[in-house]
Amino acid sequence: MPLPPESHSERIGRLYRALLIATSTLLLAHCGGKKESSTEQAAPPVSVVVQPVVQKTVPIYTELTARTDATSSVEIRARVKAYLKTQNYKEGTLVKKGQVLFTLDPREYQAQLQEARAQLDKANADLKQAQEKTVVTTAEANVRIAEAALNKANQDVNRLKPLAELRAVPRQDYEDALARQQAAIADLEGKQASLNTAKVNQAAQIELAQAAVAAAKGKIIEAQLNVEYCTIRSPIDGIAGIRQVAPGNLVGQPDATLLTTVSDVNPVRVYISISEADYLQYSRLRSQGKLKAGATPLELILADGSVFPQKGRLIIADRAVDLKTGTLNLVAEFANPKETLRPGQFGRVRFAETIAQNALLVPQKAVTELLATKIVFVVSKENKVELRSVTLGDRVGEDYIVTAGLKPGERIVVEGIQKVRPGVTVTPTARPVTSEKGYATRMQ
Repeated sequence: MPLPPESHSERIGRLYRALLIATSTLLLAHCGGKKESSTEQAAPPVSVVVQPVVQKTVPIYTELTARTDATSSVEIRARVKAYLKTQNYKEGTLVKKGQVLFTLDPREYQAQLQEARAQLDKANADLKQAQEKTVVTTAEANVRIAEAALNKANQDVNRLKPLAELRAVPRQDYEDALARQQAAIADLEGKQASLNTAKVNQAAQIELAQAAVAAAKGKIIEAQLNVEYCTIRSPIDGIAGIRQVAPGNLVGQPDATLLTTVSDVNPVRVYISISEADYLQYSRLRSQGKLKAGATPLELILADGSVFPQKGRLIIADRAVDLKTGTLNLVAEFANPKETLRPGQFGRVRFAETIAQNALLVPQKAVTELLATKIVFVVSKENKVELRSVTLGDRVGEDYIVTAGLKPGERIVVEGIQKVRPGVTVTPTARPVTSEKGYATRMQ
């Protein structure tokens, strides 16, 4: 049969008896079982440091594991086959866009560029020759000569035909004129065919010459690019990494050889994973207007526990929750003017989730544990110590939020806890309340 639930007074009584037994055991062990003298029993009250329970409104923050990465990273590769000639940057330092990082031996590609230019000159000469109309002009002149001969033959035929019919001229003269006419017609047709052939040949030669010019220009562009590829520059501002190949090595074969990597780390991106439940709660509180005003800025806590001085902001929320982990990936952006953050660092991102109104705060060191119960020692107006069990909420900097067991203004022992026990009279020393900013934090 289950036991009835323990009341608050019964729990306090049980804690008091446990504490009394522990204290008596310690005293007996310390005194060796001897009876205390009257002088020792009249010892003055113990001095302790007390602090009042503070009540104020504090923001509650959530901390999520984070990983830093560059805004953009570019692999610097050798795009042509050549010997690596020089390294022109200091590894691990900031480089500017357009700054020369490496140079390759360009002589082979400079020779190819000169050859391509010579080919272009020859192609231009061939084109100019093809565009000359000497052959076509000659063919046109031959056509005009043939036309003139045909006209003369036609005139002879027209003149001799009526005379031959009247027998004024021999019939043979008329027939000879007809023969010359037919020969002139054939000659004109041949000359016109030769003219058409000359025109077609000229057009073809021009097209071939123009194609040769275009090909030569393409070779020049390719050769110029290869020469330019021998001077390797940074395409972005960023930090250049450690070189992967030393000068003197042959690079660019069979594939583009990786020489180094340049990463833009200002601003730096921080990748965060938030659970589905926390994301839903955050979205709900934001839609209800319960988030702290101006809670958009994020704080980055580094691996050594220090807080990065620059504030961040969320810029990307992934499109879907990861089915394997049940988390949503977020991307934040932090200004990094001194390049303190580097890709691959781990830390925690802290962002405001909600606000605890009129929260009661006690220092963490004032809270002890007895029989799995959190307790504090309260000093009454008569300076007597009272044992009090408390229920703790979120952590606020060096304090806890107390949700039950204390009232605002009550004095609690923060130093000298090991010297007190319930019912004793103490000499309290007030401790000024710190004005240090606290964050109620929920660790993920």
